[in-house]
Amino acid sequence: MEINDLTPAERRVWDAFTRGECVDFRESPDEEATDGASWGPERTVRAEMLQALLATGPSAPGKIAGLDVKGARITGKLDLKYSVIDAPMRLRGCWFERKPMLFGARLRTLNLTDSVLPGLTAGTLRVEVELRMACCRITGPVRLAGAQIAGGLFLQRAVIGTPDAAEEATEPPLQINHAGIGTDVIALELTVHGQTRINGAVVGGQINLNDARLLAPGGIALHAENLAVGTDLRGHRLEAQGLFNLTGSRIPGQLYLGHAAFSNPDGVALRASSCVVGEVWLSSCDTIQGVVSLRRSQFDLLHMPPETWPEQIRIDGLTYRTLAPHLPAEERLPALEREEAGYLPYAYEQLAAAYRTAGDEAAARTVQLAKLRRHRRTLPRHARLWGLLQDVTVGYGFRPLRAAGWLLALLLTGWIAYGIDQPRPLKAGEAPEFNPIFYTIDLMLPIISFGQEQAFAPTGWHQWLSYLLIVTGWVLATTTLAGVSRSLQRQ
Repeated sequence: MEINDLTPAERRVWDAFTRGECVDFRESPDEEATDGASWGPERTVRAEMLQALLATGPSAPGKIAGLDVKGARITGKLDLKYSVIDAPMRLRGCWFERKPMLFGARLRTLNLTDSVLPGLTAGTLRVEVELRMACCRITGPVRLAGAQIAGGLFLQRAVIGTPDAAEEATEPPLQINHAGIGTDVIALELTVHGQTRINGAVVGGQINLNDARLLAPGGIALHAENLAVGTDLRGHRLEAQGLFNLTGSRIPGQLYLGHAAFSNPDGVALRASSCVVGEVWLSSCDTIQGVVSLRRSQFDLLHMPPETWPEQIRIDGLTYRTLAPHLPAEERLPALEREEAGYLPYAYEQLAAAYRTAGDEAAARTVQLAKLRRHRRTLPRHARLWGLLQDVTVGYGFRPLRAAGWLLALLLTGWIAYGIDQPRPLKAGEAPEFNPIFYTIDLMLPIISFGQEQAFAPTGWHQWLSYLLIVTGWVLATTTLAGVSRSLQRQ
């Protein structure tokens, strides 16, 4: 393109490029680019002119060339496919007639802040510094699959897609899958109407989705399988309508989703299966609307209040070292009843282990007892009756004081029964003085002898009472000793 073919607006851009200066077409600093379609020729720049300028534009002696434009109406298609552009590109607050084509391009830096675009095709893009699309309004799909950005990707307060287009879209509005981001992805207050796809992406720093809105009702809000993050993934006050999928992701720091809202009532709302995460925070969240799947994941810390769990969960194989906040076991156990697969012994063992890690042995025993009670419901009727007997008498051995209580009750029964109706002596004149308390103890604890049992012989129903005391005494005494021994070993 010859310089003589340029319009006055384009000549301003051409001349400023050689010196790396900014050309500001805006009427005021607060102007928005949403009305860019009505801007006149005095601020219209052809995309082919920008292509020619970036490809052949000269630089002034002692100056660093660069494209820096604010508030321009860019007509035509900015096609930089496979281009190598050394000059920095800043097209801020601009209105694009057609979506730029940057597939396979190599750029120094690209800043589209506050611009309005019908989309962006930038698969396998290479950016040496950073890519900024903060506060952009992008109605069509943004394709960054396979992009390599040495610095950060900035999407804060951007809006991608529209509610009407999301219902008819055939491809995700935001695609960053298999991209490599050297530092951070900053997407504060990002709004995406449709699916956000970042499968297999590698981010050297953190992903910040604080206050983001990922809106795909009935679909997939975030598709981030096998995501690798260098530090944290933060989603404070995030709103996800549709599936929020992190399957297979690796997050060594925090997965912080405090005050977040997840909604997918007819399916899975939160899926973090086969993940390895340092800390998972779901604090102060409303009850999740939809299924939560955490199968086979490994967390060092899981911070999730009981009221956050939905009516149906999938936690087969979930491993965590610490569970927060620390609450009584009775408040945690109902969540295990919501497992989709039914009774999972491992889920109870894992919860008990977390309480032992916290030093709460009493809560761990409560969980173990609940596990046996839950298992009892899966057994045949005759086995359930035997389990119920063990539960009522000694709490399956986890409640040894209950056995001691039964022993005291039997002792009181024998004391009263034999005190009212004394059994006859076996040898008159040789028997010691009868004592109903020690006679009952002799029956209940045969290993201890006070000489009462051998000297007296009950008859009638007292004899059947003695049989009952002997049998139950053996069982309860043995269970009590075993329970005390178990407690001492744990301590």
